[in-house]
Amino acid sequence: MVLVDSSVWIEAMRKTGDIGTKVALEQLLDAYEAAFCSPVKLEVLVGARKQFRKKTAAYFSIVPYLDVTEDDWQAAIRYGHELRDHGVTVPNNDLLIATVALRQQIRVFARDKHFELMAEHLPLQLYKPGYGGSYSPG
Repeated sequence: MVLVDSSVWIEAMRKTGDIGTKVALEQLLDAYEAAFCSPVKLEVLVGARKQFRKKTAAYFSIVPYLDVTEDDWQAAIRYGHELRDHGVTVPNNDLLIATVALRQQIRVFARDKHFELMAEHLPLQLYKPGYGGSYSPG
């Protein structure tokens, strides 16, 4: 399972979006390995253009949802403090998404550099697609 960040969903939905990102997301979806959490859904659906809102919402009706728990909120605070102690500040939504992935012990697929910064200081694993965007299980 791979938690797909909003940066990937948004890039994949752009008409002129990066083809590698589009193919990699499609491969994750085809392999039933993509997942999302509420902060991702919020970012994607709020930013969706009016004509694409229904189609975009439909994706989230078939992709596995990972709950954000009260423990995740508390862990995100701890991780946020740890990051700040290392001079790293990231958006709270990204921190919460990373926290869900850490609890679930799964990788995050993101185009957002904040996740790379977090991975330098937290045991966060990032997803890197295989050759040609293919699903990479390990």
